[in-house]
Amino acid sequence: MAENLIIRLGSQQSDKVHWLVWSNTEQNIIASGELSNAEQLSQLQEKSLTRQTVVVVPAADIAFKSLQVPAKSKKAMQLAAPFMVEDDLAQEVEQLFFAYGEPKVSEAECNCFMAIVERAQMQSWLAWLEQAGIKTRSIIPDILLLPAADQHWQAITLDNSVLLRQGPWHGLAIDSTLWPSISASWLAEQNQPIDAYSELPQSDAELQINAQPEELPLALLAQQLEQQKFNLLQGEFAVKSERSPLVKTWAWAAGFLLAALLVNVIVKSVTLMQIHDQQLAVEQEIIKQYKAAFPQTKRVRIATIRSQLKRKMSEVGASEAGAEFLSLLAKVQPAFAKVPSLKPDSLRFDSRRNELRLQASANGYQQFEQFKVQLEAQQLEVSQGTQSNQGDKVSGALSIKARNGGRS
Repeated sequence: MAENLIIRLGSQQSDKVHWLVWSNTEQNIIASGELSNAEQLSQLQEKSLTRQTVVVVPAADIAFKSLQVPAKSKKAMQLAAPFMVEDDLAQEVEQLFFAYGEPKVSEAECNCFMAIVERAQMQSWLAWLEQAGIKTRSIIPDILLLPAADQHWQAITLDNSVLLRQGPWHGLAIDSTLWPSISASWLAEQNQPIDAYSELPQSDAELQINAQPEELPLALLAQQLEQQKFNLLQGEFAVKSERSPLVKTWAWAAGFLLAALLVNVIVKSVTLMQIHDQQLAVEQEIIKQYKAAFPQTKRVRIATIRSQLKRKMSEVGASEAGAEFLSLLAKVQPAFAKVPSLKPDSLRFDSRRNELRLQASANGYQQFEQFKVQLEAQQLEVSQGTQSNQGDKVSGALSIKARNGGRS
């Protein structure tokens, strides 16, 4: 189609919804606006009927991972990859959805690129669209639609966040209130030039900011649609092709004929044998990956891997940002200043538990312990998740909340 309707949803139904109609031929904006919340999406239903609708979702709800997975097939790789990152996740694998991408510029020694999002969050986004009568074949994380320059990072401000793209498969959303502290520590250490397409929050750090012509955020994202082929709608959320009534009629007739032909004991036996062989191959691959992750394990049985993995996890909840968010961040900020070598990869607040979830990386385990001591000095309760080496770095998760029931 000559025009795209781009809808940027929020994390929660009460969040603002930005929209824009983009002309592919003229490469300009036809119309744009915003809705107060997702309940008003039906106002865009008429606009979606004659245009290709592309839905954009917040990178704050998505974790991006690049891995080297020793597997002989793509299917085996995708079966094993979730278990390789399970210790770095704050939730059980069963609660998460894993989508796989293939960046044009592959990272050295990485063959698996994952976008990880809560299954419940995917279901919510699709439910809002269905209730509004809007159909889409594409859901794309917002940071993947920022320009992807080889030498510079890309940034733009959208609502209360700074979207920062660091490469073909790396980026994050930084809350504007956190920008001064993060830019003064982690970003300053990176010393990476940043192409900014909007004015960024104030910072005392001497960052290499290259001001670009200011763009409406969704207009900038629209210009990258042709280059970005990744789509969250895959696997269990893949869009099913609709058939015409005539095709459906012939499909029924062909189905009956096929059913009659398939009533053959030999064919069924061969099929069952093939399925059994495939199952054995997958089980062996899972056992192989488990032993690689936990080499001290001598005996591994496929029936007990699930329970063994659960024992190795530390659980931390996740939900929307609440009223206590800024107050909790004010107590966390001094710890970042005193342990500058600990770098945040993602931040998320669970309003139901009044709890801040932090995924971070550092040069060693000592920095995590120092960070924990600083937080406890601020009268905060700190729970540490599993920490792991990622090359010359250590990656780990922390759960932080105020004492006395989580009220700060």
